[in-house]
Amino acid sequence: MSTNFLRVARSTFRQTTTYKPSHFASTRYFHSTSPKMTVHNITSTEGFKEALAQNKTIMLDCFATWCGPCKAIAPILANHSNDEKFKDIFFAKIDVDDLPELSQELGITAMPTFMIFKDGKMEPAEKLVGANPNALATMLKTHA
Repeated sequence: MSTNFLRVARSTFRQTTTYKPSHFASTRYFHSTSPKMTVHNITSTEGFKEALAQNKTIMLDCFATWCGPCKAIAPILANHSNDEKFKDIFFAKIDVDDLPELSQELGITAMPTFMIFKDGKMEPAEKLVGANPNALATMLKTHA
């Protein structure tokens, strides 16, 4: 009962006093830097083949929106994509539910699956199945 009273009191305080967050925002100096690279979302088979032709090395993340381990490792992959060590790798991801033909062609059997493609070849140079951050970092270092 007392916690509800405090919530109401705080809410009332904000509404009745001159509490305006915009006054504080002018004194804070925020800057946003755009990431050097990102993980590109590929939405078609043609888009994947085009990326394969245009980039020397591709890291492909095959994921599903309902997959818990996929959600857990996605920020780690995004951090790697912004790392200067991996600047020559094109990071991409496909949703296996949206592209079932491509998933079948690549032989995806579990999520997440990470694949490295080199020199425009449709055959992966290396494949990692599962959300293993250490193995993912090792795989990237090997092909960087």
